[in-house]
Amino acid sequence: MKKILFLFSFIFLQTGIIFSQSVDEMIKQADLLEKQLKEEEAYQKFKEIIKLQPHQMYALTRCSELASRIGRRQATKEKQMDFYKAAKIYAERALKINPRDSDANVAMSFAYARMSLLKSGKEKVEYVREIKNYAEKALQSNANNFKALFVIARWHYEVSNLSAVERAAVKVFFGGLQKNSIDSAVIYHERVRTISPDFVLNYLELAKAYYKSNKKEKAMEILRYMLRLPNTAADDPTIKTEGKQLLESWK
Repeated sequence: MKKILFLFSFIFLQTGIIFSQSVDEMIKQADLLEKQLKEEEAYQKFKEIIKLQPHQMYALTRCSELASRIGRRQATKEKQMDFYKAAKIYAERALKINPRDSDANVAMSFAYARMSLLKSGKEKVEYVREIKNYAEKALQSNANNFKALFVIARWHYEVSNLSAVERAAVKVFFGGLQKNSIDSAVIYHERVRTISPDFVLNYLELAKAYYKSNKKEKAMEILRYMLRLPNTAADDPTIKTEGKQLLESWK
């Protein structure tokens, strides 16, 4: 009997090791696909991992962030929102496992940021509140989380663009607005540039913030530098196209 129990224990242990190795290999494959700018394929691979290991934190946060990014490229608002809702669900699952995880909090912040682009009025302001809330939680766990810093930078920029109705709603949630929102956006974007100097999207948004701060030459300098950077994300070619168009319009 002892020999049989030992045999079953040995088989179970070996199966667990093989299973773990399989998931680890799948994660490497998904990471490689993402580095190759094949985000849709990477997204599907991470989803496969979650089916095998529902509590795999890294796969959950990657699925959330990729869903936010892929959603941005969808042709209709309905399809975009479908991806953004999926991003929110994956982030929620990750946060149930570890509410303090910096990457999970920033993934949730991204999801709300994307959804806010499709909202207006009071509902948009409610989403804006959540964007800042989760980004700040991410920074509490990791003060150098450049993605969270980027979200905060964008939050300040968007606050400077709110309509009169939206500003009134913000007073309810935040007790007023900072007068230097656009200056704060520049400061945070510059911090992101220090931590992650190859983050292409940050340069585009930094240039916009400088331009709105009446620093046109600095904004154009930032865009010219951005255009020389290598592409590290699937959206980078589109981002650079927008940068080229802005340069032409600012001349």
